[in-house]
Amino acid sequence: MIRQIIKIDEEKCNGCGLCAETCHEGAIGMVGGKARLLRDDYCDGLGNCLPVCPTGAISFEEREAAAFDEEAVKNAKKAEEPLPCGCPGTQSRAIKRDEQPSVQGGFRAPSRLSQWPVQIKLVPVKAPYFEGANLLVAADCTAYAYGNFHEDFIKNKVTVIGCPKLDDVDYTDKLTEIIRLNDIKSVTVVRMEVPCCGGIEHAVKQALMASGKFIPWQVVVIGTDGMRVE
Repeated sequence: MIRQIIKIDEEKCNGCGLCAETCHEGAIGMVGGKARLLRDDYCDGLGNCLPVCPTGAISFEEREAAAFDEEAVKNAKKAEEPLPCGCPGTQSRAIKRDEQPSVQGGFRAPSRLSQWPVQIKLVPVKAPYFEGANLLVAADCTAYAYGNFHEDFIKNKVTVIGCPKLDDVDYTDKLTEIIRLNDIKSVTVVRMEVPCCGGIEHAVKQALMASGKFIPWQVVVIGTDGMRVE
């Protein structure tokens, strides 16, 4: 249907995240440090986000878009319940690019993490930030072993992490549901070269097959010396 819906100019967006916080329907999220309309059917077209944008990056447009689905919005809000770890429900949690800086070589390097939580055991199987996402499935240790992990792997991806040995769990079912229920564009697996890390690669392979979807995917192996293994 043709209807009024918001439009976000990423060139003007400064990544402040105010629009995402103001959007009670969860239609807007932060991806790669920029605001993005995640789902047309979550946008009611009323424009509560417009006045809070400090750069004028948000405007209205009329185009072909899915109708506003109030029931879907209500169901999504139900998922925002406290997590097992005690953290508040955050399936649409937006993280500003500079919110969690790390320190490299004496200067602050920006975090590229775009959502929370990240543990495979804690993430919801369906969330706005998964829609149209390039999914990164990483073994816990890889971020510590590989120095430029945020820039080379996390940037422009939605990240989930785990350790099949320490968690003592098969991630296959959870990953299958994430891939099946969301519009995942690609999957990147980053694992260590040690044998126990093979579990996370195996889980992704099985999940891709079980989901019934044909999605581009790749595996990157990191050595214990912090270098990529060709």
